[in-house]
This record gives sequence, structure tokens and C-alpha cells, in this order.
Amino acid sequence: MNTFDSIFRQAAARKGGAQALEALLPDPKHSAKSAARLGRLQDSDILAEMTKCVFRSGFVWKIIENKWPGFEAAFHNFDVTRCAMLSDEELEQLQENTDIVRHGKKILSVRRNAQYVLDVREEFGGYGAFLQQWPEQDFVELWAHLQKHGDRLGGQTGRYFLRFIGRDTPMLSEDVVKALVQLGVVDKAPTSKKALLAVQDAFSRWREESQRPYCQISRVLACSVP
Repeated sequence: MNTFDSIFRQAAARKGGAQALEALLPDPKHSAKSAARLGRLQDSDILAEMTKCVFRSGFVWKIIENKWPGFEAAFHNFDVTRCAMLSDEELEQLQENTDIVRHGKKILSVRRNAQYVLDVREEFGGYGAFLQQWPEQDFVELWAHLQKHGDRLGGQTGRYFLRFIGRDTPMLSEDVVKALVQLGVVDKAPTSKKALLAVQDAFSRWREESQRPYCQISRVLACSVP
């Protein structure tokens, strides 16, 4: 497997030098909260970020941002208990609400994800505490947990949620996957458990070697390919 240093040099050569590449990398101080801060997150903030990521998927992000005050009003500022108790009639009424994006299945996901957050709260005391105790290096199982127990939180949507909520995690963008294929980590976009674990092993090695967070490693990989 290529060393991270060699990947970094290749990316730097494409981006005009090491200093130019460093300027493109996310600042881990802002892209990832400490474990202690994750533990203090409010469940309403968790549900809000889940909802925002679900509605952004396949949609113009700017539209969701512009309509966000309407989402907050429609979903009671994402009070988890209140959202978990939304009736079928209320969900149908929300499909007529022009202050939000009227996508029936995504609207339904708010109730389902509110119940998911409540289930996690019952076991861990809060969703932030759940994230706090999850091993940092085991991101594949965390992705699987989101896909299995959440609603519409699989794939990149779940990864965006984790990144935006402050949990450091790799992103498998088209360019990152292209780099992983070129490096021989996988032979195509990873979907099987075996392939995802190979990705996790590679990222763990590069993190140990470079002492960089996953968010920076992802960006370097993306910058290393034409």
C-alpha cells in the first residue's frame, strides 16, 4: 500500500505545492468536535442535522438553507419527542406546506429518525453520548448503524450527517473512490462489508502514519487524482 507521504506528494504536485494543498484541507478544529463536545450535543440538534442532510440529498443545498426557518417551524424546532409523535394526518398536512420541501418520504423520515434518536437516548442518555463512546477507528460499523436504524441515512447522507455534526469520518466521493481504486485498496466503489473494511484499514494506516484526521486524508486522496 502506498504511504500517505507519497499520496500527499502526488496531490501537492497537482495542486501547486504542499502549501497550496494544505490551504485546501479542512481545519480539524472546525470540522470535528472533541469527544467531550459531542457528548454535550442536544438531541434536537442531532435530529435537525439528520433532517437537513436527508433533504439535501439529491437536491440543491441552497434551497434547503433558504427554507430552513420553515423547516424549524414545521417540525417544532426538532423537539425529538414532539416529532416522534407526529400523526399521519400531520405528516399529510406537511406535504402541503410550501415553507418546506414537500417530499413525502423525506417528511416521513423526520418522524422515523426522531424515534431512532429516542431509542438511542433510552440506551445511552443522548445521541451525543452514543457518538462519544463509539470507537473513532470503527467508522464502517457506525455507517452501518445509521443505515440500519435510521431512515434515509445510508451512504453519503449518513457520512455528511456525521461530518456536519462534528464526528470525524472519511467521505467516499467519486474522486476519493477513484484514488482508492488507483491505490489498489478496492477495485470499484466499495459497497460490500469486505471492501468497506479494506477502506477502513487503509484510512486507519494513513491516519496512524500522518497523524491527520480522516477529513484531511479524504481531501488529500481526492486531490491526488486528475
